Amino acid sequence: MSEHNSHMEHTHEEHHADMSKKLIWKVFFYLLAITCLEFFIALALVYHGPLEKGPLVNFIYIVLTLVKAYYIVAYFMHLKFEKMGFIVSTLIVFVFIIYFIILLLTEGSYLSIHLNHVFG
Repeated sequence: MSEHNSHMEHTHEEHHADMSKKLIWKVFFYLLAITCLEFFIALALVYHGPLEKGPLVNFIYIVLTLVKAYYIVAYFMHLKFEKMGFIVSTLIVFVFIIYFIILLLTEGSYLSIHLNHVFG
C-alpha cells in the first residue's frame, strides 16, 4: 500500500514540476501578447486604418482566440499533461460543438433570408 501511495505522490510531483513559475509567466506573456495584437488590430488597423470589418478580420480574431484558448486549456487547465485518451475525447466533444454552431448559423441565415421574403 505504501508503495502505491509513494508512486502516486511521485507522479503527482512530476505533474506539477512541469508547471514551473517560469513556464507560467512565459504562457502569461504569450497570452498578453496575443491580446495586445487583437487590440492593435481592432484599434489601429480596423478603426483608424486600412482594414475594414469583414470576414478576413473575423477570421483573424477567431484564429487568435483559438490560440489563446489552446494555451489556457493546455497549461492552466493542465490538459497538456493528461493522457491521450482524455485529450481525444475532449477534442471530439469540442468538434461536435463547433459543428452544431456552424449548423445553427447556417440554418439561421437560411431562415433569415427566406422569412424576409415571406413576411417582408
